[in-house]
Amino acid sequence: MEFRRIPGLPPYVFTIIDGLKVEARRAGRDVIDLGFGNPDIPSPQIAVDKLAEAAHNTRNHRYSASRGIPKLRQAVADLYQRRFGVALDPDTEVISTIGAKEGFSHLMWVLLQAGDAALVPSPSYPIHIWGPYFAGADVRQVPIGGDEDYIANIMEAWELGWPKPRVVVLSFPHNPTTATVELADFQRLVDWARERDVILVHDFAYAETAFDGWQPPSILECEGGKECAVELYSMTKSFSMAGWRMAFLVGNAEVVQALGKLKSYLDYGTFQPIQIAATVTLNEAQDFPKQTNAIYESRRDALVEGLNRAGWPVTPPRGTMFLWAPIPAPYAELGSIEFAKLIIEQCDVAVSVGIGFGPSSDDHVRFALIENEQRIGQACRNLKKGLTKLG
Repeated sequence: MEFRRIPGLPPYVFTIIDGLKVEARRAGRDVIDLGFGNPDIPSPQIAVDKLAEAAHNTRNHRYSASRGIPKLRQAVADLYQRRFGVALDPDTEVISTIGAKEGFSHLMWVLLQAGDAALVPSPSYPIHIWGPYFAGADVRQVPIGGDEDYIANIMEAWELGWPKPRVVVLSFPHNPTTATVELADFQRLVDWARERDVILVHDFAYAETAFDGWQPPSILECEGGKECAVELYSMTKSFSMAGWRMAFLVGNAEVVQALGKLKSYLDYGTFQPIQIAATVTLNEAQDFPKQTNAIYESRRDALVEGLNRAGWPVTPPRGTMFLWAPIPAPYAELGSIEFAKLIIEQCDVAVSVGIGFGPSSDDHVRFALIENEQRIGQACRNLKKGLTKLG
């Protein structure tokens, strides 16, 4: 049988490491999993309590609103005013999505079709590449991370490409490279995009996950930002609500309403008790992101210190719940899959393979900050013992 769209998908290489991890655990080994970025911090208690209360109300068992209930959209607008100084109309500039991946994927359907082009980061969180691909568009990858100036690279790629790309995908702080951006850089890009009728799509998954006192800017803070940009804000990391699938698209009213029109044909929104619980959480647990952030920062410090002590020098990230680590020189020739296999077999530590984020990143692996400081310390000791070629 022939299928459409999925034949172009490569094998999901992350499953290779998952399989080895499962085998090792079945054999009784204590594998410390720093691979999949699945938050381990419990969701706010107020969210859990409100969910349980709302679920007992049978009126909430009916279909909900695909755009999100009005009080939820107002809570998001209030958050943006409070956090970023950005005024949003909850009726026209805010829409609820069933997680950021769903919102991003369906957004690509309304912005792109066959014959269009999109610029996306390389390396990249996989859906940023495959979302435009599923919409039939030409996906052009632009270098990010390290010493790369992604904003300048975007402008150059747009000038050199044909047909001219219609959409630019952004995500800062960036997964996997942890690259960051300042508001002045965003302003430069917004000014450029407004002159060229380019739509900027910023996946702001790590809006609240930043360290050393730094705060990531919203692209909507820029002058004219709402003329050309939309932003995805998620409760997954900042409020540790990954399984709840609660995110929002905000910004340019035409784009937000276009997504709303499509979604009205596709879904009836997230289960209403979840929307009610999310509303209460946004309004009454405003300090929760600071608490989760402090935990991630402490884990980041433990991992950076431990890896450096093991002879694997790394740079502390400014944001995200990840550390993007170059494969140490004595093991560089292995590539990310074989190196990740080695450290499971020799060190009982699981990481994400760099090549899973694109062919340009086979020389890196990604650590996720999803274990406590004691487990992270043990992982680093295992790495020091098992990777005998480290200095």
